[in-house]
Amino acid sequence: MLIAALASGVVLAVLVAAGVLWPNRVFAAGYDVRGIDVSHHNGTIDWELVAAQDIDFAYVKATEGSGYVDERFAENWDGARAAGLMVGAYHFMSFESSGQEQAANLVDTVPPEADALTPVVDLEPYGEYLGDLPPADRVHEILDPLLTEIEEHYGRPATLYTTAEAYDAYLAGRYPRNPVWIRGVVLPPRLSDGRDWTIWQYSHRDRLDGVGTDPGAEPFVDMNVVDGTLADLGGRPVG
Repeated sequence: MLIAALASGVVLAVLVAAGVLWPNRVFAAGYDVRGIDVSHHNGTIDWELVAAQDIDFAYVKATEGSGYVDERFAENWDGARAAGLMVGAYHFMSFESSGQEQAANLVDTVPPEADALTPVVDLEPYGEYLGDLPPADRVHEILDPLLTEIEEHYGRPATLYTTAEAYDAYLAGRYPRNPVWIRGVVLPPRLSDGRDWTIWQYSHRDRLDGVGTDPGAEPFVDMNVVDGTLADLGGRPVG
């Protein structure tokens, strides 16, 4: 019995690691609006094929820090829009440059399309900051002007993508105008301050036809659901 149980556990772990089985899919199935987020790591994407798989929206990486532009941003932006998906852009926030410089990078890259989804700021630890988060005052000094300038340019408050760790460190009890997109790939998320989330990234190891087919491309894709309707991703006009 013990050997059989261990064997079953190993098989289950392999299926989860391969993206074949994902426990959160059971919980995410209760939400009607599904979308993906991608970057150049996903390679060439067949957006028509993606749109045919019950996908409603896509967020594509646009910029990072003060100078980086994702090499596939324009291709993904145009392709997803042409396929009839609702599309938005996200900016990966760096801890090494000012909010003003990073906002300028996003503004120079992403057109202010009236039908685009609300821009996103991706706030999460990376590299040397994994397990060693920068102090909150340093992060807020970057994030505050970044959010202000995005809202002024695009006419709506940016959505904040984050992890539970970064949320507790920098966002809990703050930024009530900015919708929250939370990562939670093990269990459905609960924000520590009782706030509601708008988007939930429930998996980072799903597979879709038309994604990750290039040699060397990331074969998995991030999956998300919305607590509401597609209209809830459009933000609201300033004022």
